[in-house]
Amino acid sequence: MSTSNGFAQEAPLNRADEVKDLLDAIKDLIIPFIASADEDAKTKPTGHGLRIEGGGPRTVLVEHHPPKKLESILKEDLEINEEKTGKDGLVKLVDTILKYSVNTWDQGFLDKLYASTNAVGVVSELLLAVLNTNSHVYQVSPVLTLIEKHTTRYLASLFSLPASTSGGISQPGGSASNSAAIVIARNTLYPETKTEGNGHQKFTLFTSQHGHYSLEKAANLFGLGSKNVISVPVDTAGRMIPSEFEKLVQESKARGETPFFLNATAGTTVHGSFDPFAALSSICKKHNLWLHIDGSWGGSAIFNAAYAGPRLAGAGLADSIAINPHKMLGVPMTCSFLLGRDMSTFHKALTLPAGYLFHNEAGANVNDIYDLADLTPQCGRRADSLKMFLALQYYGASHFSHLVARGYANAEYLLAQLKQSPNFVVVSPEPLPCLQVCFYYARGGALADGDADANSEVTTRIAQRLVSRGFMIDFAPGEKGKFFRVVVNGGLLRGSIDGLVKALEEAAAELGY
Repeated sequence: MSTSNGFAQEAPLNRADEVKDLLDAIKDLIIPFIASADEDAKTKPTGHGLRIEGGGPRTVLVEHHPPKKLESILKEDLEINEEKTGKDGLVKLVDTILKYSVNTWDQGFLDKLYASTNAVGVVSELLLAVLNTNSHVYQVSPVLTLIEKHTTRYLASLFSLPASTSGGISQPGGSASNSAAIVIARNTLYPETKTEGNGHQKFTLFTSQHGHYSLEKAANLFGLGSKNVISVPVDTAGRMIPSEFEKLVQESKARGETPFFLNATAGTTVHGSFDPFAALSSICKKHNLWLHIDGSWGGSAIFNAAYAGPRLAGAGLADSIAINPHKMLGVPMTCSFLLGRDMSTFHKALTLPAGYLFHNEAGANVNDIYDLADLTPQCGRRADSLKMFLALQYYGASHFSHLVARGYANAEYLLAQLKQSPNFVVVSPEPLPCLQVCFYYARGGALADGDADANSEVTTRIAQRLVSRGFMIDFAPGEKGKFFRVVVNGGLLRGSIDGLVKALEEAAAELGY
């Protein structure tokens, strides 16, 4: 049928009803998924999670299978269909995805540096999906642009960065923040490198012996060379030793190299240690190095003055700081920021003329720049700052102070429970710098002397055994073999901690240790 203008009559749009229909259907799967974790929490103190639907390897936390077996189980679901499967097919797929995925809402998920999100987190992700916009230019994301600018200024103010010049940008993760900081530092300290490249300079970077691998990866990506990332020794508490750092800088200069960047850490990945920022800042100023703080993990402690005071002292002296609210604060993955002492350095280091995209006025004050991708390595940018902003507005900043405090209290409680048993050997520095507790299981407190492989086997087998009990914890390599690394959070119940310790003891006994 044709209309008066000769075009075929088009069916009316009905997208809102389709979205409602699918959301209603998926909601009936998602809400029980979350509710199951709440119900499972009631049994966690026993050292066992609930088993559901026929037992086997399935707990609320996860039905765990090796990769090849899971691929076999999901063989038909993973095939890409030529024809549409429609609502029924979608619901079936979502049900399957939930069934075989790790339920991070479960109290037993203590494996990585993040846990579940929360109700407002789900709402923020849904809102971003509905808006489906790019926060690269103001024209297409006006409100989200303003939210990002205000949120990052607020975060910068928590670290006491200069109010008139500081701010930040959202980034797709802590590694991206660290990488961007390297480029901003190089282009700021050595402006010719922005157009000429590294040239004759052999740049060197410095990071803690316990620093994150993202520094080596960035050096690889940017042509600096991973061998030019120099590892700085740490003390017994895992903190970078300032005198060793300065010695390495001087040695680098003596070799004709150009030291330009220090990556200090607020909350190292394994032990959670915080470097001595004030002392390191003095050395950086003396030798003209950019001071960056990788606070991806521990930076969120800034929300609680009591815990931030001794750990983040001097952080406000940094040139840039990475912080990931999706780790300690329960904001959804991914929510990360790179904060800057002077945002004009970000702009000068990264801006490129792209008149088809950016319409910032030439010479504009950095506070008046609203096309935010002109400050970042990315063009396509999800407005992840909305997640932090909505969480702050919904809960209030004081909520995050309490959340951090509860997280530290939970870590200390777990440490105390482990020390009450003769069968654990704690390796974390004390007092605990961050929210992870590291330890070995050793019957009677005696590790296999000189046999790191034997100690590693104990750790690995117990960790694997715990999964069927509804607990998932990680481990890391150490001088005496692999040790457990349990990451707690502010939402963890004390009963779940008791259950974990009980599960560790019982799993070890079942394995004959």
